[in-house]
Amino acid sequence: MKFSLALPLLFASVSATPICDDAQRSSFPKFCDLLDLASSNEASLADDLFALPWAAIQKELDVEAVEERRLEEGESALPIVVAHGMGDSCFNRGMKSIVDATSKKVGSYATCIPTGSTRIKDTINGFLLNMDASVDVFAEGVKADPNLADGFNAYGLSQGNNLIRGYIQKYHTQDGYPKVNTFMSICGINAGVGAFPNCNPEDHKVCAGLTEVLGDLAYNEFVQGILFQANYFRDPSKTDSASYKKHSQIAQWENEGDDVQESRNEGFGMTSKYVWVLGTEDTVVWPREGEVWGAMDPSDPFSTKLAYNETNWYKEDTFGLRKADEEGKHNWESFDGEHIQFTQAELMGWLEKYFM
Repeated sequence: MKFSLALPLLFASVSATPICDDAQRSSFPKFCDLLDLASSNEASLADDLFALPWAAIQKELDVEAVEERRLEEGESALPIVVAHGMGDSCFNRGMKSIVDATSKKVGSYATCIPTGSTRIKDTINGFLLNMDASVDVFAEGVKADPNLADGFNAYGLSQGNNLIRGYIQKYHTQDGYPKVNTFMSICGINAGVGAFPNCNPEDHKVCAGLTEVLGDLAYNEFVQGILFQANYFRDPSKTDSASYKKHSQIAQWENEGDDVQESRNEGFGMTSKYVWVLGTEDTVVWPREGEVWGAMDPSDPFSTKLAYNETNWYKEDTFGLRKADEEGKHNWESFDGEHIQFTQAELMGWLEKYFM
């Protein structure tokens, strides 16, 4: 069966048609089991994904404790788009509380744009709708919201930053799509991940499926066409491999793959301000320095780390990171904690500093 980018949309409804053909099932048995579960029991899979300890915002913000900003006559504040992480959904109470607190703090319209029409579909699509396709759905959600028509600020949590970054690079150069003025990435998977930690395949069917394909099997058309996490899996020992350069979506986004597009640089340059937030104790993103554009050294891929300005994509400015640095657009923040486990006070402080 030839796999296309449109096929993940099959997961939007229950289908009795097997997702994998015989050859794919032979090569990826556990991953195909996961796809079968998505096809036959969406609700169960969505609940399993939300329950993963590293996946979602599991607590609600105290919206009542947020000091409301009342705009003076003639004053305005750009609307804000929030993008959730893997395992989460715009329809969950935790994300709703984050959006409400953001709106109240900044004194502007705020919204979370899902990639699925329900909690179940939005959660599953964070895994089984690939990164490029997810950006396309996200972009149509932005375009359809009249409150965002004149531009907006945005911040993401974990994987949600890939949606915003992808939108900036692909849709800023297209007519009819509003621009992101300030982008704040909190624990973003910006430089990809070289491992998928804290996910025991013996304990969870989802982890078994991910472990099977996030390795030597990650860089092929079938897996890259489905799995969001495979799209930003960046094995530091394989960045010169033909399969990585040909099939990896993150390789194309960094303009280090076979598909180099100058429009990605142009789109990146249209954002006025970037804020990169690092979780100093993060064990979910490896290396955690990738949240602020660091990477492992390809010549010593599992021991030596490169700062953002020592990487090839900075030195050769493959997608616009160095130019943005030279223009003073980068801002660097951190918090002492595990993946997206910042405090409410820290989030409100960043919003006040960069969005007000």
